[in-house]
Amino acid sequence: MGASDRLMTTDLEELVRYHGITQFLYHEARLQDEHRFQDWEALWTDDAVYWLPANGENTDPERDMSILYDNRSRIGLRIRQFLTGKRYSQMPVSRLRRVIGNIEVLGDEPGGTRVTANMLLYESHRRGQIMWAARNEYLLRQVDGQWRLAFKKVALVNNDAPLTTMAFLM
Repeated sequence: MGASDRLMTTDLEELVRYHGITQFLYHEARLQDEHRFQDWEALWTDDAVYWLPANGENTDPERDMSILYDNRSRIGLRIRQFLTGKRYSQMPVSRLRRVIGNIEVLGDEPGGTRVTANMLLYESHRRGQIMWAARNEYLLRQVDGQWRLAFKKVALVNNDAPLTTMAFLM
């Protein structure tokens, strides 16, 4: 196999990997939009962290206030609470549609593959319509041949301003 053949093979492998990652991110967004939170929860690794920083993008969740900073156990608890039907701010549930774009695979590191993407989320609820914009950062990990979320950071563009109710999971 010549050098150009190895480059083509490497390029093809990277394209296949990129396609798999983008399909995973689209799938994750669809599960959230459809309120399929138990299926969404299954996408997380046991050591996962889910973070929505407040007051900027480069804060320290261990020292600074966050909108949300959950470990895997807390993610599951939020979903179980939502499924009780006693979350009245989501009665009826918001109609949601996410658009994920500008996906960049930044590279491999200990613990997984670092990925970033832009997200636009349209929410329609009886209280009105809201457009949310964010830069998402992910650490994805292969578990039994499938991509899983080990870390997700949703940095809302307006996270330094008062936020209206956000009774669903970003």
